[in-house]
Amino acid sequence: MLSLLLALTALPQEPPPFDNPRVTPIVLVARKAAPAVVYIEAERQKAMLDFFGRRHVEWDTVGGSGVVVDKSGYIVTNHHVTADARKLFVTLFEEGEAPRRYPASLISSAPHDDLALLKIETEHELAVILRGTSSDLMLGETVVAIGNPLGQTKTVSAGIISGLNRDLDVPLAQPPLKFKGLIQTDAAINPGNSGGPLLNIEGQMIGINTAIREGAENMGFAIPVDRVEEVLRDLLSPSASRAWFGFEVDDNATLCVNELVPGSPAALAGMELGYRLLAINGARIKDGAEYRLHRLPLAPNQTATFTLAGPKGDREYVVTGWDRARGAIFARLGMEVSPSRDGWDIYLRLTEVAREGPAQALGLRAGDVIDALRIAGQRASVRPRTQADLADLLAALPPRTEIEIDVLRDENGDQRIDLRTEVLRGVLVLR
Repeated sequence: MLSLLLALTALPQEPPPFDNPRVTPIVLVARKAAPAVVYIEAERQKAMLDFFGRRHVEWDTVGGSGVVVDKSGYIVTNHHVTADARKLFVTLFEEGEAPRRYPASLISSAPHDDLALLKIETEHELAVILRGTSSDLMLGETVVAIGNPLGQTKTVSAGIISGLNRDLDVPLAQPPLKFKGLIQTDAAINPGNSGGPLLNIEGQMIGINTAIREGAENMGFAIPVDRVEEVLRDLLSPSASRAWFGFEVDDNATLCVNELVPGSPAALAGMELGYRLLAINGARIKDGAEYRLHRLPLAPNQTATFTLAGPKGDREYVVTGWDRARGAIFARLGMEVSPSRDGWDIYLRLTEVAREGPAQALGLRAGDVIDALRIAGQRASVRPRTQADLADLLAALPPRTEIEIDVLRDENGDQRIDLRTEVLRGVLVLR
């Protein structure tokens, strides 16, 4: 399922250096894993007080660590390393090469799991971390941490697994974190190690270093790699993509288009159900993992070229993606909305109603204003004020859910709403 990211090609095993007792197993782990460990710099705002006690904002650079999980430039780190960053940079330390610094893009993140996925563009394939498993860890076994503590790059520390299945609350984090099932180690882990790997003696990643308990010594924690893999599946899912095109493919088998939203960018470009995806922006797609990887970086309001095989041969479709919120609303309701202000109040106004879909079936029109929504069977009503608010509400509901909607419609065109005759109510059935 995630073979491209974490079930990675094994590197050749180096024979035991019996002729040099200084080359210990820990040295071999460092040699094997260090090229896949990177230094991350995040530029973010920092509140300061001047000489007179006045508050002002400066830009500060915070360092952290990350691990390369795909040779094309995907990197896993902690969410708190990247949170609120204006710019992100990644420095590679490759054997025989001077350190090289690249701008990085935040692809997706899971704040409550404190994990994030970055992407850098390089002119060559990258060394990739080897993945182990956290299901068979033993108390007392040797572990190695590699990272960039306090700005000291390519730092290696070693210790043992001190505890398993540790729960840890970090209330001052944003959002507050409640970790479960962490690996505890006495290997030295300091600020800047966050996002780097915890490795077993075979050089396989068994966790992502993430937290230090304040006031404690020789007590660090790592997210087990099996949990990291679960989160990566979510970060790589089509729903995590920044751009929405209105189609999906069967990414477990044929890569054939199996969902196509009428009126979506893909449908308007001429795509049809059953066509098989061959390439994205010229990069050949072999399986579902490659589909998810190449789909993630695509940005809203930018064109992407999809090559599909159909009954009449291969054809390229140039499609401009929408942002995820706009696409989610269109997919579930068949309409588009934008915020509209009335005095101090903000409403969502319909800007377009598709020819097919729940909005058209109910008789909604462009210009209607959403006054309230109620999920069938519930008494509480809500008034979404942004596209994201409405998209989040819809995301939690299964297909065929009924939503009562109150809309304001200026029937007589006098630029005012008569609350007796121009407040309409109906039921939308979600796609």
